[in-house]
Amino acid sequence: MMNNKYYPQTLVFLQFLLIGLIVLFSKGFISNTFAIIIFIIGLLIGIWALSHNQLGNFNIQPKLKEGSTLITTGIYKYIRHPMYLSVITTMFAFVLSTANLLEILFFISLLLVLILKAKREESLWIEHDEEYARYKERTKLFIPFVL
Repeated sequence: MMNNKYYPQTLVFLQFLLIGLIVLFSKGFISNTFAIIIFIIGLLIGIWALSHNQLGNFNIQPKLKEGSTLITTGIYKYIRHPMYLSVITTMFAFVLSTANLLEILFFISLLLVLILKAKREESLWIEHDEEYARYKERTKLFIPFVL
């Protein structure tokens, strides 16, 4: 399945479908101060990650672009997938505010899709750049110093 040529597109489709469903079924997060703070933290994580990434290097599909370079500065010094952490955090703000069962299921599904995307990217990076294995040893997947 992971080598299927449609696998990257399927994961991206599922990611955006689940984000849309979470937002659609949410009653918003504006009325919950803690959720607003979590949302802002998620946005800041994304901005920090993008500020250390090169425009041509960024890809929403779990594939490597030609000429991709490994980023190890900024938040990438601590975690390998900060954009996924940004998505997780911002979507958690929506779920936190209303926390109905359907939203929780969509959120858990989104987590699984992002983990699959991360694992796919990492397998490609290991084939592409021998430095990636060393980078992987000194960083965490999504949460600095934890996971």
